[in-house]
Amino acid sequence: MPNTSPGGPNSATGTPTEPGEPENPPVVLVTGVSGSGKTTVGSMLAGRLGWRYAEADDFHPQANIEKMAAGQPLTDADRKPWLEAIGRWIDERRAAHEPGVVTSSGLKRAYRELLREGRPGVRPVFLAGSPDLIKSRMVARHGHFFAPGMLDSQFADLEPPEPDEGVFTVSVDGTPAQVVDQILTGLDLPAEPLDHP
Repeated sequence: MPNTSPGGPNSATGTPTEPGEPENPPVVLVTGVSGSGKTTVGSMLAGRLGWRYAEADDFHPQANIEKMAAGQPLTDADRKPWLEAIGRWIDERRAAHEPGVVTSSGLKRAYRELLREGRPGVRPVFLAGSPDLIKSRMVARHGHFFAPGMLDSQFADLEPPEPDEGVFTVSVDGTPAQVVDQILTGLDLPAEPLDHP
């Protein structure tokens, strides 16, 4: 059952902070450990909405990619330039007055706060799944530089969102399409849910 604590009724579409100010275009930030389905859900969500999409992995410097491929966990220092690059992409959407969807592991509260600071249009979503479920999906993955054995380090670093963060949490037990439908409904985003058998 998804747990939601987003903002006010108009927060999903962007709400002016003061009368007469332009709206903040919404940017959905899809977070979760590697293997939780961020890319699949994020790209499908963007497609359903007709919004710009950006993949978290594309923001990593080459040094980070090489560390992960070698099975070495990233440090806070490694992640900082990556998070800053994602933040700049979000800022570009705001400057262009266009909505978007972007992924990021967002493992720690500090990471999520860094991406949201000064960006009222960010709508964070956390994809929640058990270690066993995520591991089974990681083993089935091919062509990805993240070593499945590093998943334990991600769960060790993970700080699940607290109620006061205003993050929409959804279980990944269902199909990606079902997860997307829950996000669309939970954040009151402008797309019609698909019919599922």
